[in-house]
Amino acid sequence: MNEIIRSIEAEQLKAEAPQFAVGDTVRVYGKIKEGNRERIQVFEGIVLKKQNGGARETFTVRKTSGGIGVEKTWPLHSPNVEKVEVVRRGKVRRAKLNYLRDRVGKKAKVKELVK
Repeated sequence: MNEIIRSIEAEQLKAEAPQFAVGDTVRVYGKIKEGNRERIQVFEGIVLKKQNGGARETFTVRKTSGGIGVEKTWPLHSPNVEKVEVVRRGKVRRAKLNYLRDRVGKKAKVKELVK
């Protein structure tokens, strides 16, 4: 039974999954359905966390819109996620950046990774 589930999930995976890490600033191009029309909306923010693995992998992106923090969790292999574009690499030392929720202004920034 376990092999059957694995084979079904393997078919659902995207061929080229986007490569990004926690702390990166990304642009997520998400498909939005309004009635019978479909459009692409861009959501740009910092990746707070990546969870799970395989077909169930999700990531959470946070941005500030009008002074209010907005978070969205996206399934990585979903057909509703058109593409994920990395704007800036972040230099972080932990896997979950939950502390950014309490910070405002310049304190809420993540240092840029320079290679």
